[in-house]
Amino acid sequence: MKRILLLVILAMLMVVTPLNAASAPKMLAYVDKNNQSFIPVSLLKTFEGIQVSYTAAEKKLRITKDNKQLTLYLGSRTAYIDGKKTQIKAAPFSENGITYVPLQFTAQQLGLALKWEPNRTALQIKDGATSASNTLPVMSGKLVSNTLKPVTSAKKTFKVGSRSFSAQVVTVSLLHPKVELGVALAGNKPGKVEDLRSLAKRNQAVAAINGTYFDAYTAGAYKAPYGYLVHNGAILHKAPGDNRTIFTYDRNNLTQMIPGLDFKSEYEQGQMKGALQAGPRLVKDGKVSLNVKKEGFKDPKILTGGGARSALGITKDHKLILLTTGGATIPQLAEIMRQAGAYQAMNLDGGASSGLYYNGSYLTAPGRQISNALIVRLK
Repeated sequence: MKRILLLVILAMLMVVTPLNAASAPKMLAYVDKNNQSFIPVSLLKTFEGIQVSYTAAEKKLRITKDNKQLTLYLGSRTAYIDGKKTQIKAAPFSENGITYVPLQFTAQQLGLALKWEPNRTALQIKDGATSASNTLPVMSGKLVSNTLKPVTSAKKTFKVGSRSFSAQVVTVSLLHPKVELGVALAGNKPGKVEDLRSLAKRNQAVAAINGTYFDAYTAGAYKAPYGYLVHNGAILHKAPGDNRTIFTYDRNNLTQMIPGLDFKSEYEQGQMKGALQAGPRLVKDGKVSLNVKKEGFKDPKILTGGGARSALGITKDHKLILLTTGGATIPQLAEIMRQAGAYQAMNLDGGASSGLYYNGSYLTAPGRQISNALIVRLK
């Protein structure tokens, strides 16, 4: 009987484990203090024809493509190209469970083309033979350590013109190994509403902010969201023909903001893990950038009015800013986000929907139940 019980418990553990297993580590390009660039060796395996092996006893990496073979050693600037000894500018190394190899040397030897994307601090790596590509966030200076706090909060004051605005700000280190983003639906279904705190706790979120607009004033039970919503690569809600700004992120938490009409082409590339549409765009490439009517907004609350606001921003060094404030017009909110350090920023649903949750409680309590939210979880 004891043996049967043990087998049942083991079977249950086999079912439960995948649900709780950690997600794949984030891949990123890294530039150290000596301006030497590195990429994860595991990235190379995503390109057709490139094979990687590692011999732990010798700390030896072997990378092959077609008839070319590269041999590198962790911590050593000595390498071999098809058996011929050479010196490289930077040594491979391992940190946070990921092995990094020097970018320029590896790309040149394997025929990989490099393209810098300054608007989102990213690097596109393309195989010249097959046109396959990967785009990685770029981190400079020092890799994020597991021991650093991934999510922090603060109350800040911003001066815009003659006015001062008090704001609640949550800052998320997107490239921290433990940080995972998600888009969550109230009641796990489009059209439902739920308290933001309830939604956050149900999804084990450390932080959450209300998301896109929805039909909050209908008398019916179905409260339709107004915008694209994507979670884990699956479209939860569609909004075709709408040009309002969309916040997107991939499995490495590389984020961007795109016009709504670009959604289909971006989604079909297969890299989008999550997305949330709201708008209007507030900041573009570090400057206030507003074109409210072009995005299709007609509501005076957006065009001219002030009120409770929620917004999200992205910094150049891959931090996510979640911010709520009161009494601000959209132009004032844009300036607040710029001052908060956002290189890109967009507005979220506001008014009574505006809410920000952090570490078990409200920083800003919404005045009503909400339809959906952007959540931050720690793995």
